[in-house]
Amino acid sequence: MDISVLQQSIGKYVSLSAQEYEQLIPYFTCEKLNRKQLLFREGAHIQQVAFVLSGCLRSYSVDESGMEHILQFAPEGWWITDMLSFLKGTRSHLYTESIVDSEVLLLSRERQLDMFDALPKMERYFRIVTENALCATRQRVIDTLSLTARERYLQFCDTYPGIIHTIPQKYVAAYIGVTPEFLSKMRSSLYR
Repeated sequence: MDISVLQQSIGKYVSLSAQEYEQLIPYFTCEKLNRKQLLFREGAHIQQVAFVLSGCLRSYSVDESGMEHILQFAPEGWWITDMLSFLKGTRSHLYTESIVDSEVLLLSRERQLDMFDALPKMERYFRIVTENALCATRQRVIDTLSLTARERYLQFCDTYPGIIHTIPQKYVAAYIGVTPEFLSKMRSSLYR
């Protein structure tokens, strides 16, 4: 299994030796996902976190009227899970689905805690990643409450520059909280 994408992510925050990377591999399992394949389901107890080696996933909820609300995209090099379910053992309110054929590394909570004991630097890495995710989520809530649809779209383009033209526009619309038709008109006016 090629973990170079994971090594790049880890290397941003902590320094591991080649031997420590070798120690790291057994904690993960690799899974290939087909396009539109669910990784995690609403109502389940999510016991794993996923690191995207290739492809792109999305995390979303579905309201009573059947409308999807996308909380996060996870392109290559990103982590994704229902953090509340993963850490607290609650039932998930989210679905996590592969948008395109993808490959992920899965890490269970039990193995993560064992890894922290064996490789303490990884606890620091996950603390930093979790802090960054918390800050991003907070900023997303503020942006959703205070920015216009146009500003939210431009913010999306800044946050996810590598996927803006590769994922269905209906997903972008669901993420920024507009209809696909409104997004299409807005994009037309932006790029005249």
